[in-house]
Formats: sequence, C-alpha cells, structure tokens
Amino acid sequence: MAGAVSQAVFCLAYAWLARRASWPLAVAGGSVGFALATVVLTGFAPPLAALAGLVFLALGLAVPLMPPESRRVELVATPPPSWDLPARMVLATAFVLGLTALAGALGPRLTGLLAPFPLYAAILTAFAHALDGAPAAASVLRGLLMGLVSFAAFFLVLAATLHRGIAPAFGLAVVVALTLQGASLYVLRRPARYHS
Repeated sequence: MAGAVSQAVFCLAYAWLARRASWPLAVAGGSVGFALATVVLTGFAPPLAALAGLVFLALGLAVPLMPPESRRVELVATPPPSWDLPARMVLATAFVLGLTALAGALGPRLTGLLAPFPLYAAILTAFAHALDGAPAAASVLRGLLMGLVSFAAFFLVLAATLHRGIAPAFGLAVVVALTLQGASLYVLRRPARYHS
C-alpha cells in the first residue's frame, strides 16, 4: 500500500519534467522520484490506520499538484509501432524476474515497496509522450493517480481483514477496489470545465 506514495511521486516528477524534457529524461526523473520516496518509506512502518491516512493524503494531494491543463486536450492516439506490445512484455517480464531473484537479498519490506514500480505506466506514458506529446503523457499519469486509490484501498482492506480468512478478505478487497475503480472512471470521464 505504501508503494502508492512512490507511484504518486513518479507521476508528479514525470509530468512536470515532460513539459520541457524528452521522454527518456522524464522517465529517469520519475524513476529517481520513485526511488527517493521508496528510500524514505523503507524506514517508515506506522500502524495500518496511520499508513492509510498518509497514502490517501498523498494521493489526494498529487492530483491537484499535477501540471495544470489550461484547455481541454483532445487526444487522438497515434497507432503504436509493431514492436510495441512485445517490448512491453519483455520489459515487464524482466522486471518481475529480476525482482523475484533479488527478493531474498532485499527482504520482504523493500521488495514490497519496489514491486509497485509503475513499469507498465512508465512504458505507456513514455510511448504516449513520444508519439503524442507531454499532454498525452500527463493524461496517462492522471489516470494512474486516480486508479491508485483503488489499488491502495485493495491492500488496506486486505491488511485489515486477512485475519478473518483469505477468501473473505480477498473477496471484500476486490469488491471495494472495483467499486472505487468504477467511481474513478466516472470522475475521469465526467465533462470538465477548462479555462483558457
């Protein structure tokens, strides 16, 4: 759950850098932000309620701290190159295998904090940035931030109810996550007013 804070830092760093930098620099900056937040969180192990408060506060602050949109951006996605999907699969698989191989040396806490590195989001954002520009990248990252609410809620419910049994805990966590994901999708698709 704490990894959602690091993901929020990734989103903010990438989105602000993307306004003036190319996608490789923005990915690097977002990754450094993620790493720094993870280092801070490694030594931080509060009770579940305090951690949940921190995570939801961070997510609540991250959305308005994203770069402003002065007008509604109508995005028309450029078709991805033919090697796009295989490249995503290889990168994601390599990350999972590498993290799994290092899990014993890193320990459960650090492995758990590194596991939510937004690999897929970084790939999607970088491709959107390269093909359609910084506004498209920021749009992907806003969607990620909204989705992180259900991600964090899933793990909060799971941690709070796991003592009642695996099946009930996972069932309730899935219901809560899907409900919040639906609400996030509604908010993202709701017509917004933009000012020039």
